[in-house]
Amino acid sequence: MSVGRERKEQAMNALKEKRFIEDITKLQNSVAKKNVILIDKVAERIGRIKGRYPTINRYYEIKMELSDDQKQVRSVTWDKKIIMEKRSILTGCYVIETSHENMTAQEIWHQYMTLTRVESAFRDLKTELGMRPVYHQLSERTKAHLFISVLAYHLLISIEHQLREKGDHREWSTIKKELSTHQRNTIIFTDSEQHIHHIRVSGTPEVAHKEIYKLLGTRDKLRRKHNLVGSRK
Repeated sequence: MSVGRERKEQAMNALKEKRFIEDITKLQNSVAKKNVILIDKVAERIGRIKGRYPTINRYYEIKMELSDDQKQVRSVTWDKKIIMEKRSILTGCYVIETSHENMTAQEIWHQYMTLTRVESAFRDLKTELGMRPVYHQLSERTKAHLFISVLAYHLLISIEHQLREKGDHREWSTIKKELSTHQRNTIIFTDSEQHIHHIRVSGTPEVAHKEIYKLLGTRDKLRRKHNLVGSRK
């Protein structure tokens, strides 16, 4: 039994069920307004809704009330089956089968969860770290692109590991979004003697930024930096 997965599945099922009911309600209103009343058309709409929510529709019974001549639909109703309430008891429960009889339940679960981490690693590489698409045509440049992506992943996973040890289980995408508002800018200007100056300054970190930096044991060493980069003479 996984409490975290139970909550995740409950949230996902609740969202799907909400959207399923919204779509059925829209169809009910369309039938009531006589926008859609032919049996074939209504049945087609019901079929599309069922196909859109396969994990939810089996727990609902959708009925059509037909006209006396059996050619038109007067109304559409739906009932929730009791079996769905019984199924919710098993939410978050898993049965894992393995041939390793000498492993404990905790070891089996830990081994199974490595699959989730592998899937997460590939997702991070392809999205957050830009491993693909690869636009390079020369093999050496392609190798360098892949090497930098893997190197960046090592840094990413190190950050996630340090945060988990401190009780923060957020993923990199969440951390990245949280820290994206703390920026470092370069101010470029030319003085009266035509010298070009670059001044690098960091914004003031917010409370959320400071909490993450504290968990990582990181101090803001990127203080104001002033460089004279050239002259316009």
